[in-house]
Amino acid sequence: MPTSPISDTEWAKRLTPEQYCINREGGTECAFTQELLNEKRKGTYYDVTGEQPLFRSEDKFESGTGWPSFRKPISRGAVVKRVEDSIGYPRTEVLSSLHGHHLGHVFPDGPGPEGMRYCINAEALKFVPDEA
Repeated sequence: MPTSPISDTEWAKRLTPEQYCINREGGTECAFTQELLNEKRKGTYYDVTGEQPLFRSEDKFESGTGWPSFRKPISRGAVVKRVEDSIGYPRTEVLSSLHGHHLGHVFPDGPGPEGMRYCINAEALKFVPDEA
């Protein structure tokens, strides 16, 4: 699993309290509360630091779950998956491969040929629109 060379003390300074809870402690934001859920422009979704590209807007879809959902990551090495059971049953957690930030979870109920739904916390993302 990826580990960040940046200490948790330093992350606490760089991130908002909600971002720290989600990215460093594996928390989850409330559904249907984040602006990125309704983002429709073309662009790239980076990790919260803006250092690592994770998803493309073309792979985003409306899942009805209340969190940004994607069919697949931008590249094979962008995310790392691991099984965790923090809620009493196993789920596949998704982490950024650069800093090991908790992003969300992936489920096998998505559309298209991939059939996956990467359910990602908006507080774990930074959206950068394509140049017009």
